[in-house]
This record gives sequence, structure tokens and C-alpha cells, in this order.
Amino acid sequence: MRSLRHRRPTAREGAPRILVPFSGSLDQSALDAAIRIAKAEDAVLVPAYLLVVPLRYDEDSPLRDQVKSAMPLLEAVEHAALRAGVPVDARVESGRTPIHALQRLWQAERFDRIVVPAPIGRRHGFTPKDLTWMLTNAPAETLILRPDPTRTLANGKGSGIPGRATGAGAAPR
Repeated sequence: MRSLRHRRPTAREGAPRILVPFSGSLDQSALDAAIRIAKAEDAVLVPAYLLVVPLRYDEDSPLRDQVKSAMPLLEAVEHAALRAGVPVDARVESGRTPIHALQRLWQAERFDRIVVPAPIGRRHGFTPKDLTWMLTNAPAETLILRPDPTRTLANGKGSGIPGRATGAGAAPR
């Protein structure tokens, strides 16, 4: 079997870029929806792990433990996208809050669409205040995806990817 490196899809010059920011975990249905959108638009998927730097550390401090947690998640996202034939350009961005990290990313790069996973219940993720701020300030079209909570809660088990939030519910169409 050939490695993913040999089958890695390449993005065409000027291809649209779809940002999927997350912190702590990423719901499977939100990821699946983002991959479907990227595939339909012949776009590059840009998963971005937003790393929060506590105030006791310098803002640019390397937080090895958090990066160590982020890498398997980004790798799992990349494998899922590559299996679907979608090119990936993963990122880790740091900030004092997830929103601060997102602002830094928006200042550094251009995105054509932003797909934001909304949390269900008490899981890690963006707060309603964060989501409202994103809708108001995003530099591109922004979609907030909320998985079906009944299917997610009924599942009861994880998605099979370490550190990822439980969820296999269908994304809204």
C-alpha cells in the first residue's frame, strides 16, 4: 500500500481556503461537513488548532504539552481529508484566548470560508459569545455547524479519534 505522501492531493493555484478552527476537540460531523464543502468547492481545508497560552507564560512560549495534544488531532483531520481527496494545510495558532488566536490567524492569512464547530452540552469549544463575535467580525463567509445533539448523545461513545469530542451525528444540509 502506498503512503499518503504519494497520494497527497495538490491544490490548484489560487484555490479557495476553508478554515476550520477548533480548540481541544473537533466534532466528527463538523469535520465531515467541512470536508464535503472543501471537496465540492475544490478548496484547501485549513484545520487550525487554537492553542491558549495562560497569562503566567510569555505569549510566544512553546507549550509542548498542548502542542503534543494538538498534533494527533491535526493528523487525524489530515488523514480524513486526504482519504476524501481534499488538500490540507494544517495550522497551530496561539493566543491568550481561542478568539485571540483566531484573530492572529485572520491577520496572517486569507480564508474564503470559515466553518466553525459549535459545541454541544458542556464540551470544549467556542462559547455562544465567541460564536457571536465570529459572526460579527469574521473576514469571510462563516458557517456555524451544530451536530444533531440527539444522535451525538445517543451514541455515547467517542468517535474513535483520541482527544476528539464524542459525535457522529449528521451535519445539517
